[in-house]
Amino acid sequence: MAIEIGQTAPTFTLYDSNKNKIALADYKGKNVLLLFFPQAFTSVCTIELCNLRDNIAIYNNANAMVFGISVDSVFTLAKFKEEQKLNFPLLSDFNKVASTAYDAIYTDWIMEMKGVSKRSAFVIDKEGIIRYAEVLETAKDQPNFEAIQQILGTLN
Repeated sequence: MAIEIGQTAPTFTLYDSNKNKIALADYKGKNVLLLFFPQAFTSVCTIELCNLRDNIAIYNNANAMVFGISVDSVFTLAKFKEEQKLNFPLLSDFNKVASTAYDAIYTDWIMEMKGVSKRSAFVIDKEGIIRYAEVLETAKDQPNFEAIQQILGTLN
């Protein structure tokens, strides 16, 4: 079922690229931006996440915690984060729990891959309510970062 603005954000606990458990519930009281992406090291994902890296001050100033989430392993995400010098946590949804809960998962993707995260963006406010939801059907498209920034600006 599609995530709708105004609903409570589905909770999850995932491992980050440093092998630490990260629970969404631990970030209540902070705005959160979840960015699901198909796969580390692919061109569009690298462009998207490096753009976020280069503009992280915008999200920090909005009191927003940013998480990149994919079904890649923690080991793959650690290498990707290191090589791209990403300055926000990457979470491994290897078991597809969060991607499924946010209805942000491809049943079938390229080269017969199944269960890959759809490029998606969700803004969650300090109370754990979804304030922005965008699930892209085409992996080459980028989230509307201007709209995301506008929403975050209204939450402080």
